[in-house]
Amino acid sequence: MSEPMPDEVPQTSFGFSSRAGTRPRRLLCVESSCDETAAAIVDEDLRVLSSVVASQTALHARFGGVVPEVASRAHVERILPVLDEALREAETRLEDLCAISVVTNPGLVGSLLVGLTAAKTLAMILQIPLIAVNHIEAHLYACRLHARRDVFPAVGLVVSGGHSNLYHCREAVDFELLGSTIDDAAGEAFDKVAAILGLGFPGGPAVQQAASTGNPRAYRFPRSFLKEDRLEFSFSGLKTAVLYEVAGKPPAPYDAAQIPRQRVADLAASFQEAVVDVLVAKCRQALEASGLKTLCVGGGVAANARFRERLDEMRAGGIDVIVPPLSLCTDNAAMSAVAWESFHRGRFAGWDLDVTAGLVRKPRAVKPR
Repeated sequence: MSEPMPDEVPQTSFGFSSRAGTRPRRLLCVESSCDETAAAIVDEDLRVLSSVVASQTALHARFGGVVPEVASRAHVERILPVLDEALREAETRLEDLCAISVVTNPGLVGSLLVGLTAAKTLAMILQIPLIAVNHIEAHLYACRLHARRDVFPAVGLVVSGGHSNLYHCREAVDFELLGSTIDDAAGEAFDKVAAILGLGFPGGPAVQQAASTGNPRAYRFPRSFLKEDRLEFSFSGLKTAVLYEVAGKPPAPYDAAQIPRQRVADLAASFQEAVVDVLVAKCRQALEASGLKTLCVGGGVAANARFRERLDEMRAGGIDVIVPPLSLCTDNAAMSAVAWESFHRGRFAGWDLDVTAGLVRKPRAVKPR
């Protein structure tokens, strides 16, 4: 995935010393790609000394989704207190830092800029290296943090509100896109179905809770591309199928509060099962196509309990499945410890570092062996 950045600065320009002293060097990680303001201190031995996340869920709940302008304003208010708390919890002074990492893509431009401005300012004042981090690479590096061992090469699945992507991960920062969603991401579909069923925001936890008392076989919802070789996802049709089941075809006005509780539970469980079926099937196809036996899963949807159950089944079948704990699945800064990979390669950003919103990668044509 990563290509050398055009504004990288040679290692010697910062004049930092090699590892010395009685404790490992420390990295400050900053994350503000969407609606979580986060900072963490991770040392060179990949120990997470602190991880602070300021959630904006309550701010966006009444809108039924993340509002970019609201998110960026909230980041401005929270970034300094979050940075201060991360340093305090880790008992780390600014002068103890050897570098600062910051997520610069993909994400919401306004949100990314808040984190970048804070990170760039501190790095400039302290005259220490600034390291750009890719949010997708960070999600999969959470698997490395959790496993406490090298997990690459592997097939990587990042599944969240904005992404449903499969990768061939040769190294921690060397990814090749195998396939992605052609419309809605899985997490986005959870949010939309939660809205259809009147379950609130965020949709992932709400649908999971409702599904816990439902019958996953009550409704036979579509599973796009399930038996096709293409390593792509599509969840828009699944979301629409739920809507048609609730409101008819074409949809007519309805009151979600009037849907019987058990019907909501059955709809939620059947929808969730369809999503999980597709995610697991595509992971299996990617493993077969690549010949790899290790699967790393990251992103908010990786916190889904039913998905984790199915991944356990894959693990029992001989696949080395690595899924981080819940705290490392949703957006956080500790996973940006992937910046140590760039640090040790001397890949640092210049002061003209900027953000990019999208992640544009064309998938390689892959067919199972």
